Amino acid sequence: MANPATRDQFIDYCKRRLGEPVIEVNIDEEQVEDRVDEALQYFQEFHSDATQRTFLKHLVTANDITNEYITISSNIIYVNRLFPIFTGATSRNMFDIKYQMHLNDIADMQSYIGDLAYYEQMQQYLSLLDMKLTGTPQINFSRIRNRIYIHGDFADGDIEEGTYLIAEVYEINDPDTYTTVWNNMWLKEYATALIKQQWGANLIKFEGMQLPGGVQLNGRQLFEDATQDIERLRETIRMEQELPPDFFVG
Repeated sequence: MANPATRDQFIDYCKRRLGEPVIEVNIDEEQVEDRVDEALQYFQEFHSDATQRTFLKHLVTANDITNEYITISSNIIYVNRLFPIFTGATSRNMFDIKYQMHLNDIADMQSYIGDLAYYEQMQQYLSLLDMKLTGTPQINFSRIRNRIYIHGDFADGDIEEGTYLIAEVYEINDPDTYTTVWNNMWLKEYATALIKQQWGANLIKFEGMQLPGGVQLNGRQLFEDATQDIERLRETIRMEQELPPDFFVG
């Protein structure tokens, strides 16, 4: 199947690209599984199609307050930002300055006193005030530990049990759920190159050995060709498919 939709179909496709069943690909099944895992990991690290921008909702528990961090799923590889935390004392209401200024802006626009340019300038001014006076929660995301550390807010009591936190995150597209991952062109080429490199590494030990009929195995050539393909594909993904590095903060 040229359009694999499962892991097994993906492995079969890579082997056929290397010559099976016309020739035997001398590689153990566990080695194939390892190379596919490596290809997926590299794909998820750098390819823009491997992740999805989404929003994480978390209900704060007593354990979170005690630990002073939030545990999240291992499928989340980047945390871009945490939205401002509002408690009962700081929630938006009709006496809030933003609410009152919005009312004034709308009234001015309805009476033709204001215009969209004035409204846009006022929004930028309010955003500047909010950034300077309120700010945004300062966080530190540890991917190894799968934790979000929120600086200051836990110790100051700004985060209470039962509060919902909303974070902008990037989550890995699970290939078992989103099966089109297995049909990604770059991933198919990269996994094939890794398997080919492993095949060549297996045959290098037989270098110079002559088979019946005068045939000689050339594992080193397979290994070197695959290595060149791997380097080319890694350069391609970093230059053409990776999101800008400063896209992720937090």
